[in-house]
Amino acid sequence: VIAMCDDMVKILKQEQVDDDSKKEYCAVQLDQFDDKKKATERSISDSELAITNAEEGISTLTEEIKALAAGIKDLDKSVMTATEQRKQENAEYKELVASDSQAKELLKWAKNRLNKFYHPKMYVAEAVLVQTFEHKHAQRAQDAPPPPPETWDAYAKKSQESTGVLTMIDLLIKDLDKELTEAETEEKDSQAEYEQLMSDSAEKRTVDSKSLADKEAARADLEAKLEAHKESKAVAGKELMATLKYIQSLHAECDWLLQYYDVRKEARAGEIDSLVKAKAILSGADFSLMQGRGSFRGSA
Repeated sequence: VIAMCDDMVKILKQEQVDDDSKKEYCAVQLDQFDDKKKATERSISDSELAITNAEEGISTLTEEIKALAAGIKDLDKSVMTATEQRKQENAEYKELVASDSQAKELLKWAKNRLNKFYHPKMYVAEAVLVQTFEHKHAQRAQDAPPPPPETWDAYAKKSQESTGVLTMIDLLIKDLDKELTEAETEEKDSQAEYEQLMSDSAEKRTVDSKSLADKEAARADLEAKLEAHKESKAVAGKELMATLKYIQSLHAECDWLLQYYDVRKEARAGEIDSLVKAKAILSGADFSLMQGRGSFRGSA
């Protein structure tokens, strides 16, 4: 029986050692995995924030890319329109120059012909006749030749008339020269403006195209980061679920011990004390007698 008491005391002490170890293990594990749970939740929160920022950035870049692409398209269209307009203006200018130049030549030719009859000294011999003009007007001239002056008065009258006609021709030539000068100036200005427009448009297109390429690259980078953040969130979510599941198992394993640890320790200490006393009694010790003897010896 005494040996059984010793064995039971030994068992109870080992149970206490096991409870102490288990309590320490539970405390460490619960604290460790609670920290892990919080860290994982922060990681998920950070991933969600990063996902939101990436999505907003992608949306903003998409709108900017759309606007830049539309701007480049409009720019190309305006350049094409300006080029077509410049071609048309240049063609009109060339047509005007050709028309006015031909008109000037015809007027000079007509003036020279008039001088031949009315001012012979001012007449200039023609090296090359304007065949088309002569051919066009030869028949008309043959059909209705001007009558010669019959008297000096008639000649003087015709001379005055020819002077008025020559003056009018000079005015017409002067008007044509003025029109040609103005057209040339306008053509030069229009060409200069067109060249400046082309230069500015080319520069703007280069800048916008680079900006478009940069924004497309930035969007692609954000899209890659977005996928990475989503993957990180998914991994962290699985890790959080595993952590919560393990914490739940820890609570199932440790809560009862942690709740009743002090009660069990106190009860176990009482059982050990009782067993020690029982062993002493079984060994023949009389505690009351031993206490009495101690008192007797003291008085003696």
